Amino acid sequence: MRHLLSIADLDRSDLESLLNLTDRFVEVSRRPIRNVPALRGRTVVSLFFEDSTRTRLSFETAAKRLGADVMTFSVGTSSVKKGESLRDTVETISAFGIDAIVVRHASSGVPSTIRRWTSAAILNGGDGWHQHPTQALLDSYTIRSHFGSLDGLRIAIVGDIKHSRVARSDVQAFTKLGAEVVLVAPPTLLPPSLEGWPVTVSHDLDAVVGTIDVCYLLRMQRERMVEALVPSLREYAQRFGLSPERADRLGERAIIMHPGPMNRGVEISPEAADRPNAVVTEQVANGVAVRQAALFRLLGTESQLESLEPKGTS
Repeated sequence: MRHLLSIADLDRSDLESLLNLTDRFVEVSRRPIRNVPALRGRTVVSLFFEDSTRTRLSFETAAKRLGADVMTFSVGTSSVKKGESLRDTVETISAFGIDAIVVRHASSGVPSTIRRWTSAAILNGGDGWHQHPTQALLDSYTIRSHFGSLDGLRIAIVGDIKHSRVARSDVQAFTKLGAEVVLVAPPTLLPPSLEGWPVTVSHDLDAVVGTIDVCYLLRMQRERMVEALVPSLREYAQRFGLSPERADRLGERAIIMHPGPMNRGVEISPEAADRPNAVVTEQVANGVAVRQAALFRLLGTESQLESLEPKGTS
């Protein structure tokens, strides 16, 4: 791997390799000292043109735990406010001698475009409606940790599919790993075309909820909407929100997931969000190990894998 831009660029063996590497970083995270010097001397830049809590902080935590130096780019205090172009920004940052850029941008395709302007490895932290590959990896890892495998699982992705880069990446990752995916949403919150999407579609959450292993709820992406796509958030919650009653109908082993931030009372009730089978904070925790695996895969070497081994093992 030279870059991590899209789940579409990865096959099943690539995904499983990254998930297996994540296992090693999860083990490291349980040690008294969680830092390993695998990327000492490397520099990772966070280049976020959109607000972020989970993705930015987990990437920065991952890089620091690997021993890398971290530079954080703040749009609000940068020359972007003076009219500097994206290209000039990237070339300026690259001149510092960096090794990787984690980029988030409101426009689809920006991480791929940036490759032409730098020799650094590019990791997509989310671009427009397009992709969010590390979110799909941490979601896949979380599901695998509960079920052992995604093979044969039935996963419902519920909500604002149309505007969700998470949904696009998750569908690709889940199906490549052997799961069946059903999209549950009103027609107005589905993409104009689902050609090429290996999914089924339902407009009725009640008809689906008792048949699934994973209920994956999406936030209403109101900041990306340019028109009213549902009559009201109250009506949306009544028809597509995970109420306590719907949560009661989930199977005994089923888990509840959400990429965050949650709109409690809209896509998920406060009571359902706090149930033991809601693994939202577990997703966040797994995000650090997944992003360590991604950074290591792009910047590390096989010989440095030794630094991940517990002391006293060969």
